[in-house]
Amino acid sequence: MSGAHSSHCKSVDALFRAHYRWLCERLRRHTGEAASAEDIAAETFAQLLQAPGLTAIREPRALLTTIAQRLLYQAWRRGDLERRHLQQLQLDGPDHATSPEELAQLAQTLNRLDHSLQRLPGKVRSTFLLARIDGLTYPQIAAELGISQRSVSVYMTRSQALCDRHSANQSVTRPQLQNKRSA
Repeated sequence: MSGAHSSHCKSVDALFRAHYRWLCERLRRHTGEAASAEDIAAETFAQLLQAPGLTAIREPRALLTTIAQRLLYQAWRRGDLERRHLQQLQLDGPDHATSPEELAQLAQTLNRLDHSLQRLPGKVRSTFLLARIDGLTYPQIAAELGISQRSVSVYMTRSQALCDRHSANQSVTRPQLQNKRSA
């Protein structure tokens, strides 16, 4: 372990000890659940650990709040997506009923896709989510993010390529679902 990495870990450890309980309480007001708040707070500090280039943090609570809010919004969006999917499944009726195994696999796929999206730069990820989840048009996204429509197009192409790679990786498991249905 390098000296810089060790120093960074100690710095994050000190921040964790000083602010974890405070962050959990703050998040609990938004989530309504202690467990969800603790999960988001823990992920906040995990993200800090993954950013070793941080210099001395003058306002740690402001930084922690910013990271935690982003994670909270992502959790809300993921929940909205899951609810929409489940509503659609209910609208499809009993002829198209999905087994618990398939629902679990779909949830896992969504989580893996979400993890893949986390690797995209912020504006690319935001562009994708605004288009696919919120249903905004390219001009609306450009206005929302303060970027050009050309950038929106480039970012969508980049995020779509990620989704295509993700979809190709998932194609190995899809035939298994089809075989189970026809059995």
